[in-house]
Amino acid sequence: MAVIATLVVGADGSSSKGGSSQGVTSGADRARFLEDRKSADCIIIGGNTARTEPYLRTPVPVVVISHGSDNPLVENPLAHMWNLSPAAALDKAIATFGPHIHIEAGASVIAELIARNRIDQLELSITKVVDGEKKVDIESLLQAFVRIDESESEGTRFISASR
Repeated sequence: MAVIATLVVGADGSSSKGGSSQGVTSGADRARFLEDRKSADCIIIGGNTARTEPYLRTPVPVVVISHGSDNPLVENPLAHMWNLSPAAALDKAIATFGPHIHIEAGASVIAELIARNRIDQLELSITKVVDGEKKVDIESLLQAFVRIDESESEGTRFISASR
């Protein structure tokens, strides 16, 4: 089983700029992100992510966890809408789709799952972007992990943290 969370932030910890993570991403981050997600059995995102990010087409099923009743991904035939907690959604996704789950939700969902020891690996991309919104404390996210590998490509710092 492998539960992998992916998150891109700017150099100042901004997880969005202009209302979307597209404002803090880089070409190197996007290429790695799209390649890595091909190995997933399922992707889990939150309702805000579903409303602000491009998830109308996904290579695997995508689960939106939200308390809202409107499915923002109604046009994606692989989309599922579940009114569950992140941990309960993760359990259901593993049982329904398989053990390789990618968490592509916002920082609050990822932090909750890290706190519950439900994330096996965190793939963090740090770009040069600054002055965005929804700042994340990068060090606090990494505290739960014992192995941390770093690399850099095209000005983007990649941190792979695992338990």
